[in-house]
Amino acid sequence: MSVRGLPAPSSYIPDLYWEERARRFAGEGAGLAAVCAYGMPEFYNRAIDLEQRLALAPWLKVSAGTRVLDVGCGVGRWSRLLALRGADVTGVDISPTMIDEAGRRARREGVADRCRFHVRDISALDVPGEFDLVLGVTVLQHILDPGALRAAVEALRSRVVPDGRIVLLEAAPAEHINRCDTTVFRARPRELYLNLFRDCDLEVTAVTGVDPAPFRSRLLPHLRALPKAVSLGLIALTTVLSLPINGLLGRRSAAVSWHAVFVLRPGKRRV
Repeated sequence: MSVRGLPAPSSYIPDLYWEERARRFAGEGAGLAAVCAYGMPEFYNRAIDLEQRLALAPWLKVSAGTRVLDVGCGVGRWSRLLALRGADVTGVDISPTMIDEAGRRARREGVADRCRFHVRDISALDVPGEFDLVLGVTVLQHILDPGALRAAVEALRSRVVPDGRIVLLEAAPAEHINRCDTTVFRARPRELYLNLFRDCDLEVTAVTGVDPAPFRSRLLPHLRALPKAVSLGLIALTTVLSLPINGLLGRRSAAVSWHAVFVLRPGKRRV
């Protein structure tokens, strides 16, 4: 595995891209290379996973029987976490291999009876029923077409009950910073998401931070130009420096965080 990240494809066909990525990495270890930073070392992705868990912790306290929709579920790391807490979880992903792996891991952890997994595109979300919690982690940032992005947000809104909650974690810097953008990823300005949510009749009840430490986002665009040994050393250094800052200050530092957690509830209009 490369320690400098893998180059983004020249053209992005989402179902093909995520299926190829899943076939390559979904079965490795915790499957984080399939859903976090593609081609980066395991320790780097484990740090990202930990920071995301800390950032999402207040919003994932569910009671037994809570109906959860996990969009872009990947290998099912959030689905399994919530199922272990007693939730009934439906996970959807565009990649059949991701879905197969999510089911395998759920069976291994003894939560398959509380998890259902389906191959679906969230821009045209075809799942029955409504949900108390809709969760999406780093999903919208990979939907590049503005029309498809809006369709995805409208689809999420259509699946949450009137008193339910939507929780989204996305790359959304407070200022427009595109130095890490690629053919498969957009760090959209936070205000764009806030305006989109309001246009889709979603009330923003909270915005919290994830990763205020700036080291990774400043380093990543330059990694591939550096020698491999230098890249690995810098990745390790930025991980060590970032983790305590993000872990201790992440949720409270939304204004300077690269990613944000958006907590939403539906307005009065029903789709």
